[in-house]
Amino acid sequence: MGFTVEDMLIIARDKYKMELVAGQNGWANSISWLLMVEDTTIMENFKGKELAVTMGAGFRTEQDLLSLVEILDRHHAAGLVVNTGYYVKEIPASVRAYCNAHDLPLLQVPWVIEMSEMIKDLTVRIFLQTETDEQISSAFIKSIESPQRIEEYRERLSASFDVDGKFQVVLITTEGLDSMDTLDRKRIGYRLQIYMENVSHNAHFFYYNGYFAVIMNEVSETQKEDIIQGFLMRTRHRMPDKTIYCGEGSAVLDVANVHISFDRAEYALRSAMQRKQTFLQFDKLGVERILYSVTDELLMQQMGSQTLQPLLDYDAGHHADLVETLFCYLKNNGSVKAVADEMFIHKNTIVYRMSKIKELLQADLELGEERMAYYLACLIVRKNH
Repeated sequence: MGFTVEDMLIIARDKYKMELVAGQNGWANSISWLLMVEDTTIMENFKGKELAVTMGAGFRTEQDLLSLVEILDRHHAAGLVVNTGYYVKEIPASVRAYCNAHDLPLLQVPWVIEMSEMIKDLTVRIFLQTETDEQISSAFIKSIESPQRIEEYRERLSASFDVDGKFQVVLITTEGLDSMDTLDRKRIGYRLQIYMENVSHNAHFFYYNGYFAVIMNEVSETQKEDIIQGFLMRTRHRMPDKTIYCGEGSAVLDVANVHISFDRAEYALRSAMQRKQTFLQFDKLGVERILYSVTDELLMQQMGSQTLQPLLDYDAGHHADLVETLFCYLKNNGSVKAVADEMFIHKNTIVYRMSKIKELLQADLELGEERMAYYLACLIVRKNH
């Protein structure tokens, strides 16, 4: 996940007497660049993931510092380093509280440290890590596109990941992502990466084939759920103008099988977008997972549209919703009340619709095998519309 605040602390804690004084939950934030900041003008051009460094000359009062961290948070910065002891004697409690509340890493370095040397040192490390990340992204893409050519990616990934261990792919997108220009897409990517808290070197984040991909390695189920749910909560709160969709693939053993998790994550993501659901897990799609592996498009058409043609024709001619009603009815095991609650329709309307459906299909929908056939047909039609 790039050169993180945690990486920086490991290097700078002893070498530059750096301390993390607030915003500890942002320890996994990835840093794209270090920038000296003594006024807020330069921050209008922040793209995300920048780490701001200040000696405090332009932020001598508590209100100045508070305004600074608010702007940094709004621009999705990776954090702030304050050179304390001269212009800023001590970081105010209100500034620490804000950074804690917004998970913005706040660090301090004593005045005796030569800041220019520190910035030069850390900038070189960020640059080298960026090169490494690009190589890792390239290796993962090879594992997805040409999994059989193991020699082209396994050795490169073994330096950073347990290639024999568990891998799981989560794909992320929003409307229009693949048509955005590179700069806008990078800005969104930086923001999303900041929100993916508690993920450091056990995962990799990159853009590929119209999606942002997160490949996790040896992450427990509990950790993964905390990461994803926290990510979704932060995107809803901080990106209210964007609808973010996520699809999670199955966990697989060995890096040679990452392509399987990727393909399943892609199927789950497309299903999530069709259903207007924020997050879908492939492993929880139930019987629908069968459709993922069917490559015979003619068979799919026959099982879907042809099976439900009477209902599709009726819906088109009467602006009705019989296909969706049938799907809800079968999904809820024939419970009229559950269907009425889900569709926000009176029970009598559901009873009438089901009577019409049975008449058009010439089926009583009592046998399990018959129900399964129509349920699969509904899934296929929903998938293709």
